[in-house]
Amino acid sequence: MRRLLFLLPLSLLFAACGGSSSPSAGGGPVMQMIQISEKEYSLTPGTVTISKTGTYDFRVTNNGTIAHALEIQGNGVEKKIGDIQPGASATLRATLSKDGSYEIYCPIDGHRDSGMEGDLTVGAAMGGGSTGTTEDEGSTTSDDGYGYGSG
Repeated sequence: MRRLLFLLPLSLLFAACGGSSSPSAGGGPVMQMIQISEKEYSLTPGTVTISKTGTYDFRVTNNGTIAHALEIQGNGVEKKIGDIQPGASATLRATLSKDGSYEIYCPIDGHRDSGMEGDLTVGAAMGGGSTGTTEDEGSTTSDDGYGYGSG
């Protein structure tokens, strides 16, 4: 009986720690970090090309004077990061599992319409790579769609 009482909590612990293979749970190792600069009212670079599918970190720096955010949408992916205050950075992790085109933009009301949007293309047939770095100091990573930078 004592063994059973010991094993029951242990089995519940292992069940609670079970992993998930869904893309929102991380989707594998990060392939590359891609830098995005936001300011009134543009994204730099405005076009990002990635040669193959995988999980990528997008380090977003707000170089503007008001709050901005970032969303990636397309091919079944919709990931976003919340408000990033001026001078702060945050990291959005997205698993891009399909070749093709994705939209990147600031989802704050009126910012996209004012020009804060760009294109993200994934796939070897699409051409070269993107500019990126593995530097990651002072940022928050979000793989569930939301994260906030602290500056």
